[in-house]
Amino acid sequence: MKRVGFPILLAIGICATSPGLAQQTAPPGQAPPLQPRPATAPPVAARPVVLDVVVTDKSGNPVSGLQQQDFTLLDDKQPQPIVDFHATEGTKDVPVQALMVIDAVNTPFQGVAIQRTGIDKFLRAGGGELPLPMSIILLTDKSAGQSPTSQNGNDLAISLAAQDGTLRTINRSQGYYGGVECDQISVNALEQIISNLQAQAGRKLLIWLGPGWPLLSGPQVQLTSKDREGLFRTAVDLSAKLREARITIYCINPNGPSGAMQSDFYYEDFVKGVTTANRMQNGNLAAQVLGVQTGGMVINMSNDLPDSLNRCLADRKAFYTLTFNAPAADHPDEYHTLQVKIDKPHLTARTRTGYYAQP
Repeated sequence: MKRVGFPILLAIGICATSPGLAQQTAPPGQAPPLQPRPATAPPVAARPVVLDVVVTDKSGNPVSGLQQQDFTLLDDKQPQPIVDFHATEGTKDVPVQALMVIDAVNTPFQGVAIQRTGIDKFLRAGGGELPLPMSIILLTDKSAGQSPTSQNGNDLAISLAAQDGTLRTINRSQGYYGGVECDQISVNALEQIISNLQAQAGRKLLIWLGPGWPLLSGPQVQLTSKDREGLFRTAVDLSAKLREARITIYCINPNGPSGAMQSDFYYEDFVKGVTTANRMQNGNLAAQVLGVQTGGMVINMSNDLPDSLNRCLADRKAFYTLTFNAPAADHPDEYHTLQVKIDKPHLTARTRTGYYAQP
């Protein structure tokens, strides 16, 4: 399977040094003239990395009221100064929106019907007043119809009911190659969603409903070096764009696994950031993997879809935005792990697990 990434252009600063000037002799009784300082290279522009951090207690509830000194930020296990800190409670000072994707490409028809019923219940609860602006995408292999963004759940429920969820059975190929087709449709849709959200300000909570696209990884799957390079380019590109757009991915699968090679926890084998193309596998681009890597959540086998949605949306209530200057990399696409620690007992920070640094 091939995915086409986007090349990263490296800006190389070039500084020419000025030639030394001959030393001048001052006339008798006068101070010698000032000598020009040798030219120096301009400082390298800082590359700020912005992280949205959710801190939770033992019960999983977001914690507010923390200060900058409560946080320690580690880049490849090395502490980094936090150059900017902002605490957010609610969505008044920082815009936050949510987007739900009903994945009818990888979910059986009956499962999609169950999801739509649960979403309708969620949207109409409490008279239809939603806690933040939301929109819904019904993703099929024909199209990705999106509702308007609204805080009126009743309007969104009506819009969802009007969308045609008919899914053509992908029967041009079966087995692995059928999975490849589902994979391509899903990842292409995700890339389009990211592109649409990039220009919008604030934080975005992207909730993907369904089992996710096939992992297509295992002992029977052999990839060429060209395949791995294409996958790696996609991984680097998605990582950067998701971070820059401040998108956090949440995966909810209320219907259970649907693929022969897919199980509730199989994705955990691929969550570690990939450092080189020759280590890349299809599973490293799974929806659940992206959810963990962006600081979101993976919720499997939930019988209460409205409750699962509220668990994801609770991240809007209190979060912290930390900015640090990324150190220059020794080579292109150098993977750096990230970790945020809290200087208080029984608290856990959830944020992005890494990024790709550039020279």
